[in-house]
Amino acid sequence: MGARSVQRRSRSVYSAGMGPDFSLIDSEQKAQHLCAQGSLVRMLLLPAEFSGPDIPENVVYVPAWLASAKAGIDLNIVRPLILDGTVEHYSATPEYDGASFVPVAVHISAWHPDSPDGGFTSTLGVWGIGLST
Repeated sequence: MGARSVQRRSRSVYSAGMGPDFSLIDSEQKAQHLCAQGSLVRMLLLPAEFSGPDIPENVVYVPAWLASAKAGIDLNIVRPLILDGTVEHYSATPEYDGASFVPVAVHISAWHPDSPDGGFTSTLGVWGIGLST
């Protein structure tokens, strides 16, 4: 499967009405604290079902609803495309805003190198500016 990359945006002004504000969650320790409280969960970008390792470079902290939505996409849309040979490569790329440890969005792509138009892409907005992409 494809390599993981990270996108960062410069810090923007938080707009009211843009969902939860995770801008102050600027360390793994703070993210883990929110996990302990049930506000966030650990999520593998490349899921275990696709042989994704549980290593820091493959882990993000997101609300549970987002982890569930991503699992639904991975297992119900991407996996069948992999099994029938439609796609061979997969990436899930977090997008961050400022110093927050919680991504504002996760971009999912699945494609076949011989058929660039026959893939799948989706963006899951998490909070802040990610909800407007």
